[in-house]
Amino acid sequence: MKLNITIDGKNYEVEVEAVEPEAPNPGRGIGLGLAPTRMPAAPVAAPAAPPAAPAGGNVNEDKVCRSPVSGIVIKLTAQVGQSIQAGDVLMELEAMKMETNITAPGPGKVAAIPVNVGDSVQAGQVLVEFE
Repeated sequence: MKLNITIDGKNYEVEVEAVEPEAPNPGRGIGLGLAPTRMPAAPVAAPAAPPAAPAGGNVNEDKVCRSPVSGIVIKLTAQVGQSIQAGDVLMELEAMKMETNITAPGPGKVAAIPVNVGDSVQAGQVLVEFE
């Protein structure tokens, strides 16, 4: 998964991957006559699937901006009717105490913003629709 992150006004594109933790080794049985045992690894949740397309048909992916992470909307920068360019900041999300700028994937005009400040969003959820 790729994320765009802004730190001190500089944009960085980073790639993130999930890594399964190694199973802990509970001990070596020193002086207790116990054999080392291996604990099963904790189950790792599968990544959330993007929400299903609306009943009216397929979503044109060129006309939407989806959330790269689950988080909370903390700031809306774009407004309905606003013309935007690729890379313009549309909103900010907070996920795991980190702020993530959501940027426009390309030029266009904002048709709808189906989320509000304070809303929880899931990875893959549509955040902005374009004309």
